[in-house]
Amino acid sequence: MTASVSLRLERIAIGSLVETRLSVAPGEVHCLSGPSGSGKSRLLRAVADLEPHAGEAWLGEVAQASLPAHEWRARVMLVPAESHWWADSVGEHLPRTSPADLAALGFTPEVLDWQVARLSSGEKQRLALLRAVSREPAALLLDEPTANLDDATTRRVEAWLVTRIRERGWPVLWVAHDPAQIARVASHHWRIEGSELLEVASWT
Repeated sequence: MTASVSLRLERIAIGSLVETRLSVAPGEVHCLSGPSGSGKSRLLRAVADLEPHAGEAWLGEVAQASLPAHEWRARVMLVPAESHWWADSVGEHLPRTSPADLAALGFTPEVLDWQVARLSSGEKQRLALLRAVSREPAALLLDEPTANLDDATTRRVEAWLVTRIRERGWPVLWVAHDPAQIARVASHHWRIEGSELLEVASWT
């Protein structure tokens, strides 16, 4: 496991969003909110090097532009709102998972034998998070990671995820709409207002 590093956005601009600067320290969660269509997901995609953009993202002293895109994405891992699955069975996507992590998310080891086609949207969402975490990235970009979950499961996933973030020292950008969730998980809260990303002084 590599040493924990910060994630920095230096003058990132994409779509209508003007030059954005922020720094996420190891183990911090910075929540992003804003109206639908304001550019939250596009900002994450820019940081993941999935869309052309102005400015630069940095992981510690490593610039996004200095790495091939696939290497950057393995370090700065995006978990999109709709996860992608390329093999038939769950286990093919999770070669290095643990029974403890499965249990924490409400699964038994038998889930590894399930066909992806039988999964509900909420099951896919939880397993996509586990898939990302099991790959030991250096930073996480989470696009509404609990959107398809009920309240009890949301709390369960939050507890598991925040524990892993603190343990691994990952800097995290987390798109969220629920003010209660933001209050529970965020170290800082940013909101897109028009073309700017503004820090919210108090959100509790």
